Amino acid sequence: MSNGSNVPATIPALGGDASLNRYLSEIRKFPILKPEEEYMLAKRYQEHGDPEAAARLVTSHLRLVAKIAMGYRGYGLPVAELISEGNIGLMQGVKKFEPERGFRLATYAMWWIRASIQEFILRSWSLVKIGTTAAQKKLFFNLRRMKNNLEAFEDGDLHPDDVAKIATDLGVSTDDVISMNRRMAMGGDTSLNVSVNEDGEGQWQDWLADEGPLQDERIANAQETDLRHSMLLDAMDDLNDREKHILQERRLAEEPKTLEELSQVYGVSRERVRQIEVRAFEKLQRAMMRLAGEKRLMPVAG
Repeated sequence: MSNGSNVPATIPALGGDASLNRYLSEIRKFPILKPEEEYMLAKRYQEHGDPEAAARLVTSHLRLVAKIAMGYRGYGLPVAELISEGNIGLMQGVKKFEPERGFRLATYAMWWIRASIQEFILRSWSLVKIGTTAAQKKLFFNLRRMKNNLEAFEDGDLHPDDVAKIATDLGVSTDDVISMNRRMAMGGDTSLNVSVNEDGEGQWQDWLADEGPLQDERIANAQETDLRHSMLLDAMDDLNDREKHILQERRLAEEPKTLEELSQVYGVSRERVRQIEVRAFEKLQRAMMRLAGEKRLMPVAG
């Protein structure tokens, strides 16, 4: 797998969904690193570009990628492809990880993993699917008839009472009714390869403008994203050790700790932990806004 960095792609082969179980079994064989092991490996890669150190950092976090990717199964894309994209994000996270800032790699890398998966979904999930469940198919084939029975001939959205009636009769949600009605009002999908003129010359796709960002805009956006990540890490330095730990465990961890759990760690009440969390978050916001002003960026919303 090419990842655009110097991080080696020493990852078990991942083909289609048929090989997914084998892949998940293989990645469980890679040991989870202890904090001190992770720190030393990250320093070796950061300072010496050691490919073996990078490989161990990557493979020890493949289970994290798989877990995050499973959370995006509802978008109708192959899980194997989601995992592959997440692995690319993990490699980028390893490349940019700065161990001396006090974060564990998992906390930092999950940002890159999710961003990579979400970008892939946005690129791939461009068409709305109709009739993916029995209820939706029933709605699709009966909506027009029911609208006629209700004498709901409007071109726009249905009256809320009509939506409720159809939803109840067909056993679907009101949101499904509204969405399907709007979809059907737009008509069927039309191929972009249909000829514009009767002589067959020219296609509809020839008239489509690319509304996506220009290459330099994409580069600028990527650089700003990197800068914001760096700013967050810098802003965390304004917090004391207890504030930093509580904020990480409450807002940055994959599985956030409860107030009760942290109250037992520090021997204080749950309300006191909540107060520390709020204060730490406010301090973090102020630090982020200060850094944004120094770097002439828009303030980051909380």
